[in-house]
Amino acid sequence: MFDPASLKYDAQGLIPAIAQDHQSGEVLMMAWMNAEAVARTLATGKVTYWSRSRQSFWVKGESSGHVQKLVDFRVDCDADTLLVLVEQTGPACHTNRRSCFYTAVRDGEPVELMAPMAG
Repeated sequence: MFDPASLKYDAQGLIPAIAQDHQSGEVLMMAWMNAEAVARTLATGKVTYWSRSRQSFWVKGESSGHVQKLVDFRVDCDADTLLVLVEQTGPACHTNRRSCFYTAVRDGEPVELMAPMAG
């Protein structure tokens, strides 16, 4: 059985978790997990993060309905970063965009790549 304690957490007990769409491969967002968030994610199949600002757990989509259903859970070679492959319902970003990575820097200027989703 996988033990969340086997991961390498930072000094605050956190590990970065990158959420990626399991079908398209699109990187949706990055957030933090602690050992309990890892355990909850694996137990429930609902991706659960740790909010550094609120100092509490948050299940992605619990209030917005923009749920992340866990499809695959991967650990990098150093065991210090996670990749969660998800089935994303609605936008992943709190700005109502599909991905949090909607700004590119091109020729030294920020360029918005996607508008907020309708609805």
